[in-house]
Amino acid sequence: MPPILVIINPSARGERARALCRKIESLSSRAYVRITNGPGEARAIAEEAVAEGCERIVAAGGDGTINEVVNGIAGSRTALGLLPLGTMNVFATELGLPIGNLRKCWEVVEHGHVTAVDLLRANTRHFVQLAGIGFDAQIVAATSFDFKKTLGPLSYLISATHIASNKPPRLSIRGGGGAREGSFVLIGNGRYYGGPFVLFKNARIDDGMLDVLIFKNLGYLDIVRYLQAIVLGNHTALSDVEYFQTAQVRVTSADAVPVEVDGDVIGTLPVTFKVIPRGLRVLVPKSASSPR
Repeated sequence: MPPILVIINPSARGERARALCRKIESLSSRAYVRITNGPGEARAIAEEAVAEGCERIVAAGGDGTINEVVNGIAGSRTALGLLPLGTMNVFATELGLPIGNLRKCWEVVEHGHVTAVDLLRANTRHFVQLAGIGFDAQIVAATSFDFKKTLGPLSYLISATHIASNKPPRLSIRGGGGAREGSFVLIGNGRYYGGPFVLFKNARIDDGMLDVLIFKNLGYLDIVRYLQAIVLGNHTALSDVEYFQTAQVRVTSADAVPVEVDGDVIGTLPVTFKVIPRGLRVLVPKSASSPR
């Protein structure tokens, strides 16, 4: 049987990265590991492997690593496998992978079921889980790698506190049969955001639809109110939150508003979001062949 390429984007370098490489190679004689050294390299490695006919490529890392690999294999028949090693691992959670158990995750890579899920696109950039416009993307842009490494999830909260003091942008959202306005927009493929929180309650990653959440206000008290509602699971019942599904949506603004996909800032508005129904083949546990 052909080898399986594993692309690692390790948070640690040197001997720790090599140790992780050896650990993955010890899981199977079919594992062929490549370690990336900088942004964009995972995508380039994946593109090269697809051109050579590689049937299965594994992203070993967090959601950012997955996004790079996805952009390298988009449009091909190559199946994506995951070894979730990141902080959040949201897409892996969506697929029902046994997060925290590297060996069981490898069993899914080698012996799991191949299923097709939707592939999303922001202008020309593909993504698999979530896009944020405004507040969310501003937090990502303001939180450095070293800051995240030192403080973990707390680093995002600190950045959010600073950003919330600024005047929010006005966003124009056109899609789902109408035009709307808001201060902050999230676009999802699956249900989850930031780990265990279900933001898009009607989402399925194979339904051919984008799930869109519009938050219309963004003062300190609004943010606290939204967060409380999200934890309680009733945020879509708020009068200043709008939730709808659509196959395409365009977001614009008179301001230079940042956009992030799968945790990486990709530029500023305007952006058109589209869905490619079942455009990505992924490896999932046999018990989860039709993930939500």
